[in-house]
Amino acid sequence: MYFKTIFFLLMTVGFLKANGQACTVRGQTPASAFPVCGTKNFVQESVPLCSNRPVPGGCNTDDTNPFWYKFTCFKSGTLGFVITPKNLDEDYDWQLFDITGHSPDEVYTNESLTVTANWAGTYGTTGTSSTGVSYRQCGSNPTENKPTFAAMPNIVQGHTYLLLISHFTPTQSGYSLSFNGGTASITDTLPPNLASAAADCDGSAITITLNKKMQCTSLAADGSDFSISAPGVLVVAADAVSCASGFDMDKLVIKLNKSLAPGSYTIQMNKGSDDNTLLDNCDNSVPEGASVSVIVLPKQPTPMDSLTTPACAPQTLQLVFAKPMRCSSIADDGSDFIITGPSQVAISRAEGTCNDGVSNSILVHLATPIVHNGTYTIALKNGTDGTTLIDECGEITPAGSSLSFSVKDTVSAAITTTLLYGCKWDTVLVAHDGKNDVHQWNWLFDGNYSRTTQQAQVVYNSYGEKKIKLMVSNGFCSDTATTTVNLDNELKARMNGPAVICPTDPVVFADSSIGNIVAYKWNFGFTDNYLQKIPPVQFYPQSEGEKNYTVSLIVQNEHNCYDTALQVVKVPFSCYIAVPTAFTPNGDGRNDFLYPLNAYKANHVDFRVYNRYGQLVFRTNNWQQKWDGTINGQPAANGTYVWVFSYTHSDTGKPYFLKGTSVLIR
Repeated sequence: MYFKTIFFLLMTVGFLKANGQACTVRGQTPASAFPVCGTKNFVQESVPLCSNRPVPGGCNTDDTNPFWYKFTCFKSGTLGFVITPKNLDEDYDWQLFDITGHSPDEVYTNESLTVTANWAGTYGTTGTSSTGVSYRQCGSNPTENKPTFAAMPNIVQGHTYLLLISHFTPTQSGYSLSFNGGTASITDTLPPNLASAAADCDGSAITITLNKKMQCTSLAADGSDFSISAPGVLVVAADAVSCASGFDMDKLVIKLNKSLAPGSYTIQMNKGSDDNTLLDNCDNSVPEGASVSVIVLPKQPTPMDSLTTPACAPQTLQLVFAKPMRCSSIADDGSDFIITGPSQVAISRAEGTCNDGVSNSILVHLATPIVHNGTYTIALKNGTDGTTLIDECGEITPAGSSLSFSVKDTVSAAITTTLLYGCKWDTVLVAHDGKNDVHQWNWLFDGNYSRTTQQAQVVYNSYGEKKIKLMVSNGFCSDTATTTVNLDNELKARMNGPAVICPTDPVVFADSSIGNIVAYKWNFGFTDNYLQKIPPVQFYPQSEGEKNYTVSLIVQNEHNCYDTALQVVKVPFSCYIAVPTAFTPNGDGRNDFLYPLNAYKANHVDFRVYNRYGQLVFRTNNWQQKWDGTINGQPAANGTYVWVFSYTHSDTGKPYFLKGTSVLIR
């Protein structure tokens, strides 16, 4: 942690302790922050001495002699501001917080709310600028001349911010605060105006709601900002709501010299005795002549005005009233109400959304949801508290006041599926029963292929599990269901068997087909058909030369589909392994190469050829790779060559090592 100079630290702490000052002046706590606007300079003539507590997220320093300012960002961008002390030989510090969705007092406990800060001990102006430092400068000795300007932070449209300005020097001289240089806007461009008005029960006071926050100080207490279109009726006083703890208001109450008779009236905005209308936080004024209407209702019982449209299977009903109802007149057990209709409905409790003891709506909670189709009626009756409901003016709503509402049956999205198997394509038919007036369907097949009919079909050319989803609605209730169909009718003929067969050797062919197979048909190219899954051992005859046979396997599944697998096998004249004693690499197609003949049963082959000087001229590990009688691409000389051939016999596993000579003849 950084500290100011010892001198100023001791002087300040000592001064505060001696005075024992807590911050009680409005504006010196986060909850009572001054609202500010980007279009004007804010001047603080003096700074009362006090301190709240340490502020985390900056330098963990107390908000010494603070003032707090609040604003909303109306356009995202960078924020530039300058704090200019009246006495440039004094030290001002600051810290910026984003309190969107948070209580203002969380700045003392939630370090993450801090956006940026500067607590340098350097005297003079401070703030943010395009050349400011990107880090949070903490305390220092004034002679160190640490930077007092931080880089302009980015602020976000719609977010709410608090700016703390701390006068670290223990004097009461003030400063000015101006916003400039950044690309963000903290100025509300909505023109200020009157929004609505409502009369009290006897018509002697009217509550006016404004369309935005406005300055409390711009309201004339004598009510001269307003006049009303009622002969002989004067506005004699005006009182702002919430100004006792803050600097701005969005609601006020005007008092009249006499009560208004039932009827419709117009309230007009005037320039008051303070020579202005109402001003917003940017000093923009509500236009003279701006007006709002107010209706004074005759004193009569307040009926249930309307019922918020119930949702599917409602377990709560919301009743709306033209006038606020006294919350004390609502029986907690819901006994003020009774519901009749096609099915029995029990009420468990009732409550209001209460503000200052009254509520414009009442929530009636049901013991169980209403799930049966039909029209229901909710009626008012005397509850266990001995009465029905009483409005804010003391008028009792007569028993029997009622409202009707309709409910539709709940729905089920249960899916019926039918599978039509094919040999290459499968068709899935899906359907919904349409019960309970369902008239909206939305099908999804593996997330695609949307259909909107009661029945649908989709054709697949692949196999496996397919996911089907259905969403249904009767315009009131909805439901979603999913099901999985398994297309398990894939049929693929496959076999395992050798590619080369030595004459008279036993040969085993095995089935490896895919599918629910009910019939097999083997043919080995030289015998009759065999109709079992596991065929007998085969023995291929020896012929005068090499011969190829085609082995086939035809499989059939339960849907009468077929598939065929074919494999060509080679049966050589002999599998006796030998190396020729001579070869003639002249390109005539006869004896052109030197290699081990018929080495079909040779594994781990190593075949090498040497010239008469013992030099290796050819080597291979593949017996079918043949020496063409060349060395480095040039024809080798006629003569005798030595070969060495090692391998392991595939039938016995026995190793062999052979050696001999072969004559190259051109």
